[in-house]
Amino acid sequence: MSPTVLLAFVIGYFLLLLGVAWYTSKNSNNESFFIGNRNSNWMLVAFGMIGTSLSGVTFVSVPGGVGKESFAYFQIVIGYLIGYIVIALVLLPLYYRLHLTSIYNYLSSRLGINSYKTGAAFFILSRTLGATARLYLVVKILQDSILANLGVPFWVTTIIILVMILVYTYEGGVKTIVFTDTLQTTFMLTGLIVCVVYILHALHMNFGTAISALGEKGYSRIFFVDPGSRLFFLKQILAGAFITITMTGMDQEMMQKAISVKRLKDSQKNIITLSVIMVVVIFIFLFLGGLLHLYGAQQGVTATGDKLFPELALHHMPPIVSIIFIIALISALFPSADGAITALTSSFCIDILGMQRRPDWSEEKRKKIRQRVHLVVAAVFLVFVLVFYKVNNPSMIGVILKVAAYTYGPLLGLFTFGIITKKQVNDKLVPYVCITAPALCFIIDKFQAQLLGGFQIGSELLILNGLLTFAGLLVVAKKSNS
Repeated sequence: MSPTVLLAFVIGYFLLLLGVAWYTSKNSNNESFFIGNRNSNWMLVAFGMIGTSLSGVTFVSVPGGVGKESFAYFQIVIGYLIGYIVIALVLLPLYYRLHLTSIYNYLSSRLGINSYKTGAAFFILSRTLGATARLYLVVKILQDSILANLGVPFWVTTIIILVMILVYTYEGGVKTIVFTDTLQTTFMLTGLIVCVVYILHALHMNFGTAISALGEKGYSRIFFVDPGSRLFFLKQILAGAFITITMTGMDQEMMQKAISVKRLKDSQKNIITLSVIMVVVIFIFLFLGGLLHLYGAQQGVTATGDKLFPELALHHMPPIVSIIFIIALISALFPSADGAITALTSSFCIDILGMQRRPDWSEEKRKKIRQRVHLVVAAVFLVFVLVFYKVNNPSMIGVILKVAAYTYGPLLGLFTFGIITKKQVNDKLVPYVCITAPALCFIIDKFQAQLLGGFQIGSELLILNGLLTFAGLLVVAKKSNS
């Protein structure tokens, strides 16, 4: 497939997004940008959040990881279901009862201003690292498959993508993203189904025979029962639950879409619907991963991991499938990047600058500050993507889960402490607790072979981090209860 033709389809797709953004951002204001005027349709939010939750990393890394870990990732997905139920029944009622725009305002009212600023800072750090890792992976594929052949440097490709995202999120924010994410999720899922159908046809298989073939190759194993392994099913399910609780329920990007829905019950429907669809979609991604390994063996392709799917789709499938793959990949990219930039802008303006606590600021001044922050966040994204390009890690999903374990752990500890205890803390010491906990986790993770012998810590490092934070908060708690 000609790189010029692929680029033309990418430009056409962006123009479609721009048209949607123009239509939905009319008469927008700061409230539209931050929480969509609390008037979003819950069905649109649920469907659009699929794209945000999955991202380009899921699109490429999950299928690519089947060759090494089989369907082990589905153990984490089972945990996702538990996490979504906790979000729907515990966190959402809390957020709606307090009428929050930034969910970290809860920490301010419950624990204190330093706790609030610390929670917001950890979100900003975590979402910046996680979103730029996701962005890097897709930009790298677009660079290798299209723009490198046209002589465009990687840094220019990154700037082009970020400018495209800025153009359609600059005015409307969440109000626009609810609609663009729905469109992009549709394209992403279409690409997923098309690729599955094509490979089944090329291998002369149906679903039943494909599952049998995957079983014979050892690709379809889901549950791992060795307690010492990092893939042990109980550890993976528990980790999946807490990953969802933190990376969705305690994440401003995800929750600002959920609380943009007018009524609590509709927002809860959104989360439960999302959980069911996610289980089905990720299973299809894993199934596709198994098929890709079978098809790759048939085609004599040696690429593995994150490189397998792009290699097969762009060089060993018909041109129409290559086009659909690129559009689906971009559709997986934009929801995770546009929502992250918007959420980081919202969090910095509300949590760090205290925009809502400044009644002397006019609406026009707030808008100008918000737009400047938006541009700065995009510039920070550019820097981090270039850093990831220099590091060039072979599996970005592992990087993202590791980053989440270190940066979301303090959020887990803070919210849990606030919800299940009535204790007050010495607010000035909270930042030190939240820095110490991940530092200890780093030491444990680095030297786990010496400390734990054959027992391996994987994604449950997040839970350990949360427990250490919780324990630290107990240490700095005041003697009298609130």
